[in-house]
Amino acid sequence: MSVETKIIQGDCAEALKSFSNETFDLIVTSPPYADRRINTYGGTKPEHYVEWFLPRSAEFLRVLKPTGSFVLNIKEKVENGERHTYVLELILALRKQGWLWTEEYIWHKRNCYPGKWPNRFRDAWERCLHFTKSRKFKMNQEAVMVPMGDWAGARLKSLGKNDVVRYDSQVGSGFGKNIANWMDRTMAYPTNVLHLATECGNKNHSAAFPTALPEWFIRLFSDEGDWVLDPFAGSGTTLNVASRLGRNSIGIEVLPEYCQIAQQSVVGNQLQLLEERRAYDVSDKSEDRDVHQTKHPRLPSEKTRKPRRAKAGAGT
Repeated sequence: MSVETKIIQGDCAEALKSFSNETFDLIVTSPPYADRRINTYGGTKPEHYVEWFLPRSAEFLRVLKPTGSFVLNIKEKVENGERHTYVLELILALRKQGWLWTEEYIWHKRNCYPGKWPNRFRDAWERCLHFTKSRKFKMNQEAVMVPMGDWAGARLKSLGKNDVVRYDSQVGSGFGKNIANWMDRTMAYPTNVLHLATECGNKNHSAAFPTALPEWFIRLFSDEGDWVLDPFAGSGTTLNVASRLGRNSIGIEVLPEYCQIAQQSVVGNQLQLLEERRAYDVSDKSEDRDVHQTKHPRLPSEKTRKPRRAKAGAGT
């Protein structure tokens, strides 16, 4: 199965304006955190982060399909001895913008960096916020099931009377369970905590996340042939994974050097998979739709309009 991958150099706030409404099935991204990567992305102050992000998320909302999902990997920073609230403020602002805050997944970093601080312990987790446009969205739960584990043999070996019928919670929560339903099963649904190491195959980016992180969400919230967007593409980890899983993808990145890294990475992955080789272009502006459609006939529809230049320093 051949897939399409496009890498666009520019600010996603401007680049996405050339795309039609409801183009993408899934958005997976990790934007630069507040005051982070100053040497590469310039950094955005925590007190200005929500203001900086909302014009971009407005475009995400517009180009995402009604059944699509938006997964945002982000983590608040420590400032003056306490956690800053810009991520919480962003969540509230996104809800006002029209997003549904459907779920929060936790990325547990199994090999987090060691350290010692006077008032806290080392960071071992990051947020993966799941937003949707509607309460009915695409979700392939079976695609991310996990082995039942050793506990199942001991727990299911001898079932009590409360295990073979629906047993309501004794604290009056309204929840119930029927343990017998899981007999003879080898797989179970996962929790909302992802235990992943921080190593990744890409060593040329200041903040690349492990391939297993976007892979989990791409499997869960998209199908083969769907369109995946990473508006802060960095060195192309999401694009690489999407391509390997048979998803079409578009990445937007403000820095030209990372666009080149992403291009080389994705092309190399395509060749390794023995898939049909196609032209992977890096552009700093939207191209005329007629010409572009000729080169990439399966790319999602874009509006034919004069592109606007991205603001210097904006974006990632």
